[in-house]
Amino acid sequence: MAAYEYIALDARGKQKKGVLEADSVRQIRQLLRDQGLVPLEVDTAREKRSTEGFSLSDFRRRLSALDRVLFTRQLATLIGAGLPVDEALSAIAQQSERQSMRSLVMAIRSKVLEGHSLASSLGDYARSFSHLYRSTISAGEQSGYLDRVLENLANYEERQFESRRDVDMALLYPVLLTLFAFGIVGTLMIYVVPDMVGVLENMGQDLPLSTRILIAMSEFAQAWWWLIIAGVIGLVAATRWILQQPGARLAWDRQKLSLPLLARISRSANAARFANTLSILTSSGVPLVEAMNIAAEVVSNQWLKRRLADATQRVSEGSSLRAALDGVGYFPPMLLHMVASGESSGELDAMLEKVAVYQQTEVERIVTTLVRLFEPAMLVVMAVLVMFIVMAILLPILTMNQLV
Repeated sequence: MAAYEYIALDARGKQKKGVLEADSVRQIRQLLRDQGLVPLEVDTAREKRSTEGFSLSDFRRRLSALDRVLFTRQLATLIGAGLPVDEALSAIAQQSERQSMRSLVMAIRSKVLEGHSLASSLGDYARSFSHLYRSTISAGEQSGYLDRVLENLANYEERQFESRRDVDMALLYPVLLTLFAFGIVGTLMIYVVPDMVGVLENMGQDLPLSTRILIAMSEFAQAWWWLIIAGVIGLVAATRWILQQPGARLAWDRQKLSLPLLARISRSANAARFANTLSILTSSGVPLVEAMNIAAEVVSNQWLKRRLADATQRVSEGSSLRAALDGVGYFPPMLLHMVASGESSGELDAMLEKVAVYQQTEVERIVTTLVRLFEPAMLVVMAVLVMFIVMAILLPILTMNQLV
């Protein structure tokens, strides 16, 4: 049976949406009529793609990070309790309150009922389930330990989601503070300062340099405010476009690994991501070389990803993991020592998990420190700007009082 999405009218003329399983569209329409509904639209619950490879339906069915965390945890719990995969997916679909997620899960269940593996069924939804996710599921199915693999995968998804959420929350206040600060200064320059300037110019005396600079800035902001906004937007868009070019992105990623403070953040973040992914794959029974190839895909730095490809090649030729990663040249010493310890003790996956947690904690600590330093720095900048505006206005008035 396949899963179908439907839109129908009830006896009161109200639209209802849902998902049903049946052998054909005709059977779905009959089931809806048996329930007293008038079917309007029935479609197969699959990702619909246009000729360009994207459609609105595809966008709606893409799981958010939180939805994927909930899906993985629920699936791990139900499979661990002994439910078959199809029944577990059915329970998750019934539990979900969002129509898009319900449709996606039921479509996956339909593929499973047709005889496909869970990993291959998830492959139809690559925008929601990464290569890492599907490879881990496949390893669990092949090894017969799908419940344990799903538990590890659920823990991994939760850690990744929590770390991203913590960083986003830490950056929220500084971003809002910056926008608020520039908004206040812009309002002063466009609406308040011109009125004060008119009073000063009527005094008929030479104005101080700071006042003349303020007047010029105010007149420019009044006349060309739209150009300033367009310039900022254009600069951001141009920067993003340049960084999307392979050569420029590679050069920038290589430079990031050498800049004083940015290098520490980039190295620790990518090391945590690589170690965490490699840990979950090796503990799931994926061969080391294949696990390294998959883990390299989650690394965001393109230059580091290229160096990891060389390291993977050396491992396939018989080199130890520690020596291969040391040859990359950008991984923290802590990771190299933990990998060497894991290889000698036979507990590589456990050591990788420990070093991943350590590196992720290090990134969060650095980001939190920078955010805390940014807040007073922004207040100082605001104070300097406001003081400049106030002094530029008060100086002519004080000068006039002295003359009197």
